[in-house]
Amino acid sequence: MSRIEIIQGDITKQAVDAIVNAANTSLLGGGGVDGAIHRAAGPELLAECRTLHGCRTGEAKLTKGYCLPARYVIHTPGPVWHSGDRGEEALLASCYRSCLTLAAEHGCETVDFPSISTGVYHFPLEKASRIAIATIADFLAEHPEIKRVRMVCFDARTKAYYDEALEELT
Repeated sequence: MSRIEIIQGDITKQAVDAIVNAANTSLLGGGGVDGAIHRAAGPELLAECRTLHGCRTGEAKLTKGYCLPARYVIHTPGPVWHSGDRGEEALLASCYRSCLTLAAEHGCETVDFPSISTGVYHFPLEKASRIAIATIADFLAEHPEIKRVRMVCFDARTKAYYDEALEELT
C-alpha cells in the first residue's frame, strides 16, 4: 500500500494526527479551506493563531485542533501565482516540506493536506499537484515515521489531477 493516498472529501472531517490549513500569512482566518477550518475548530483556534504573529509564505506553524477530529492543525501560507517567475514553485514545495517537518517533529503518523494555493491564489492545478506529490514522496522516503499522507481534494476535478500526478510518480 502506498503511503500517499488521494481522496475527495472535507478536510475538516478527517480524524488524523494533523490536517494542513492553506492559510494566509496573518493566520487569522480567511475564505475557502482556511475559513472552513477556523469555523470547524472553534474560536480557540483563532485565539491561539493570534499568539503566533503570522507566518511567512512557504513556512508552517502548528496549533491544536480544538473542535476538529484532528489533533493538530498545521498552517502554511502558499504562494500566490503571478506568472511562475517569482519563485512560486519553490515556495509551494517549501510549504509541503515545512508542514511534514513539523508533523514529524510532533510525532504525527497521519497528515492530510488540501490542495495548497490552487483556489483564490490561482496556482495552476496541474503544476501544483505534481509539485505536491513529488515533494511529499521525497520527504516520505527519508521519514518512515510518517505512515500516511493524504491529499483531501475538495472536488472531482482536483482529485483527478492529484490521481494523475501520483500515477506518474509510481
